[in-house]
Amino acid sequence: MKSMDKPTLQNARNKLKEVWGYPAFRSGQEEVISSVLEGNETLVLFPTGGGKSLCYQVPSLLFEGMTLVISPLVALMQDQVDQLKKLGVRATFINSTLPGYETEQRMVNARNGMYRLLYVAPERLATDLWKHQLPQLNISLVAVDEAHCISEWGHSFRPSYRTIREELSDLDDSTRWIALTATATPEVKEDILKNLQFDNPTVVAGGFGRDNLKWWVNETPQKQVMLMNAVKKASLKGSGIVYCSTRRDCEHWAGRLRGAGINSEAYHAGLENKKRERIQTDWIEGDTEVVVSTNAFGMGIDIKDIQVAYHHAPSGLLPDYVQEVGRLARDPGLNGFA
Repeated sequence: MKSMDKPTLQNARNKLKEVWGYPAFRSGQEEVISSVLEGNETLVLFPTGGGKSLCYQVPSLLFEGMTLVISPLVALMQDQVDQLKKLGVRATFINSTLPGYETEQRMVNARNGMYRLLYVAPERLATDLWKHQLPQLNISLVAVDEAHCISEWGHSFRPSYRTIREELSDLDDSTRWIALTATATPEVKEDILKNLQFDNPTVVAGGFGRDNLKWWVNETPQKQVMLMNAVKKASLKGSGIVYCSTRRDCEHWAGRLRGAGINSEAYHAGLENKKRERIQTDWIEGDTEVVVSTNAFGMGIDIKDIQVAYHHAPSGLLPDYVQEVGRLARDPGLNGFA
C-alpha cells in the first residue's frame, strides 16, 4: 500500500487548513476526497471554478508516493504548479517547453521522490524516456484532469487521452485513480468511465449553476461598435477576455483595442510558447487588461477576479461556452458578466 497509516478525512481537513488556509471544504469536495482515500476509482463532475483541483491536491499530501496529474495544456500546468509552489508544495511539470536536459533532470528528481505532484501531458506517456522511468516512479494517485478530452463526444477531444490507462497499465493495483471535468454530457461521462476502465466508480456531481454570473445576449447591426464600447467600460472594472473563433480575429481585435487605449494582447496557438507564457503572466499580474483569445486561453487558470467575457462569435458547442464563461468570477464574492 502506497499510503501512510490510512489517511482520514480529518487528516485532509487539517491539511486543507494548514496549506491552503481554508476552514472547510466546499460542497462535494469531502465526498470526493473520502472516496479517493478509500481507494475508490472516482469521477468528479464539478462546474468550472468549483474546486476540482483540491480534490487531488489535498490527497497528494496525505500519501507516501507521488501524484501524477494528466493535464492537456501547457498554460494550465504552469499555473497550477506556480500556485502550489507558492504554498510550499513540491510540484513540477514536464512538457514540450522544456529542453531535453531539463526534462531528464525532472524525471530523475521524480524518481528520487522530490515531488508530491508531477504534471504531464498525455502524449508524454508514450515517449521512450517516460516508459523507461515509469517502473521506478512511486505513483500513489493518478489524476486525469479535463477528462472530457478523453471522449470523441467531447469538445476538446485529444486522442492521446484515450491511451492513458493503457500507457499506465504497469502501475501497482493499489494506485488510486481520479478523473475530473466540468463539462460532461451523459455520453461523455460514460465514455470517460469506459475508457479509464472504472468498474465500480464513485461519481460525484455538483450543480452547474453559478449564482454570481450574469448573462446577456445583444442582437444588433452594429456589433463591432457595441463590442468596442462594452469592452472599454468593462476594462475599468477588472480583467476580461474576448473570445474569437480564429487567430486572425484575435489579432484584429487586440489591435483595435490597443488603438482605443486598452492594454490588450492576442492569444492563440500560432504564437511561440514563450510569448504565450509572457501574455498569460502579464494578464495574471494585471499588466494586461484584456486578452483576445481562442477558447484555449484561461482553461483551469485560477484567477479569481476575471469579471467580463465577451464572445465575438458563438462557441462551437454549448460545453465550450460553459467552459469559457466559467472562468469568470471564480471568487464567489465577485460578480461576472458574460
